[in-house]
Amino acid sequence: MISKEQVTHVADLARLEFDEAQLNNFTTQLDKIVDFVDQLNEVDTTGIEPTTHVTSAVNVFRDDVPQKGEGRAALLKNVPEERDGLIRVPAIIDKEED
Repeated sequence: MISKEQVTHVADLARLEFDEAQLNNFTTQLDKIVDFVDQLNEVDTTGIEPTTHVTSAVNVFRDDVPQKGEGRAALLKNVPEERDGLIRVPAIIDKEED
């Protein structure tokens, strides 16, 4: 059985704070989860292959092959502002830090 002290200890490690109602709720929920896992451990899985994927889908992505593009000029046509062949972006730091 999961105790409130165990939940409090794990919460402290994770830097989480719970009020008393939340602590009681999580303690009850975690205890039910551990009970369920114990039930699953009782199931005879002899001869059952582990499942890593629930479907038979395979990687549907194309191979990562470089392709000849239209070049820098095509890229720069899509940017709001450019200067000297570079993309110009707004400054994120206006002043030097002290």
